[in-house]
Amino acid sequence: MADFIERAKFSCALGGALTTIAGLNRVIPIVHAAGGCAAALSGTYNLASGYRGTGYCGGTMIPTTNISENNIVFGGEDRLEEQIESSLEILDADLFIVVTGCQVEIIGDDAVNVAKRFKERNVIGASTPGFLGNTFKGYDAVVKTLIKDIIEPSVSKEAATVNLLGTVPGHDVFYRGNLDEIKRLLGLLGIKANTFFGTGDTIADIRSYGKASLNILFTGQAGEESAELFEELHGTPYIKADLPVGPSGTETFLYQIGEALGVEKEHIEAVIETEKKYYYSFLERIVDIYSDIDFQRYVVIAADSYYAYPLSRFLANDLGWIPFITSIHDITEEEVQKEYEKKFDNLTSETRPKVVFERNAGELIKEVRNSWPYNHNQKYYDAFGPAFVVGSGIERGLAEKLGAGFLSVAFPVSNRVVLSKGYTGFKGGLTLVEDLISELVAAR
Repeated sequence: MADFIERAKFSCALGGALTTIAGLNRVIPIVHAAGGCAAALSGTYNLASGYRGTGYCGGTMIPTTNISENNIVFGGEDRLEEQIESSLEILDADLFIVVTGCQVEIIGDDAVNVAKRFKERNVIGASTPGFLGNTFKGYDAVVKTLIKDIIEPSVSKEAATVNLLGTVPGHDVFYRGNLDEIKRLLGLLGIKANTFFGTGDTIADIRSYGKASLNILFTGQAGEESAELFEELHGTPYIKADLPVGPSGTETFLYQIGEALGVEKEHIEAVIETEKKYYYSFLERIVDIYSDIDFQRYVVIAADSYYAYPLSRFLANDLGWIPFITSIHDITEEEVQKEYEKKFDNLTSETRPKVVFERNAGELIKEVRNSWPYNHNQKYYDAFGPAFVVGSGIERGLAEKLGAGFLSVAFPVSNRVVLSKGYTGFKGGLTLVEDLISELVAAR
C-alpha cells in the first residue's frame, strides 16, 4: 500500500502552476480539467498564503473547461479549443497559459498542442497534471514554458543582469517583499535583477530575460529544471544561493553574487557596511531589554528547504537563539538530504540544530520529545524551554503542546495577512526580529 503524507504542506502540480501564474502580472490561466480543480487549488493558495488574493484572474474567475463524462469518453480537445476562443473574446490579458489536470492527461488530450494553435494570440500551454508531482513541479512546468515560448533568444548578454529563479509565488508567502528587497540590494551593487514575480514586472519585461548573463537559483526543490533549460536554450549559466535572510546571510549572498559578476570587492564592502549600519541602528534599541528580560529561546524550525536553512542561520548566527531541531519536509532523496544537511556546518553559532527530514507534521512532536531528556519525576529537571516554534500554520498545535511561542513563516500561513512584508536582506532581518519579539511580548 502506498504511503500517505499527513497534512501535506504543498499542493499538486496543477496547484503549483496556478499559484505561479497568479504571481505573473496580467496573465490568465485556462484550466483544462474537471470542474472544481481550478477553484479549489486557487483557493488553497489564496487563503493559505497570507490571504494574497486571487491575482489578476484567479479563484472562481479562472476560465476552465469543466470536462464531463462525455469529454472523458470522446476526448476533450474540442472543448478546450472552445474555451480558449471564449476566453480570448471576453478576457483581456497579456498572456494566457493553458494548464492541465489529471483527467485530461490520462485520456491523452494534447492540450499543449491545442494551445499552440493560438500562439499568435498570446496563448501558450504547459502540461501540469497533479500526478506530475507537487507544487514545485507545477512551478517548473510554467516557468519552463515561459523560457521556451516567451523569453526571446539573445546572443548578446548584459554583464550586470541576472534572473532570479526558485521563488514560488504564494508558496513563499512573502515572495513579493522578498524579491523586491533582493532586487534593491543587487541594484546597490549595480546589478539589474529580473524577478518574474516582483512588483511591476510584466510579460514584456520577461520577454527580454534572455539578455541576462547569470541566473540565480535560490536553494530549494523548485527551479533547478528551469535553470537547466534556461542554460540549454539561452546559454545563461546559473549558480545556487541560499535565500538571504538577515545580516550574515545577506552578506554572504552579496559577496557570492558580486564576485560572480566581477563587482569590485571594495564596492561590495561599502554596500554591506552601509546596510549593516542601518540594521544595527535599529536593532540596538532592543539590546538592553533582550538581555534584561531574556528573550533568548530554544527554537524548533519546521519549513521547506527554501526557508529551513536561511531561517536557522538567522536565528542562530544573528539573533543568538538556540536552534534545537530543524525539520525539513520537502526533500525525500537521501543523497539530496545529505547534501542539504552539510549547509548547517556553516553555522558560526556554537549551537547546531538536529536536522531531520520529516514529511508528516504530526511526527515532529515525537522528535522533540525523544531528543530531550525525559522527566522521571526527579526533584530537579531541566525542562525544554523557554522555546519558540518557527514554521507553518500547521505547527501552531506543536507550539501549544510545548508551551512555546510561535510564528508562521513557511506555507501554509493562514493566521497572518501578508501584503508587502518580506524577510530578505538586512531590512527583512529587522522585520523578522520585530515579528518574533512581538510574539513574546504580545500578552503584556
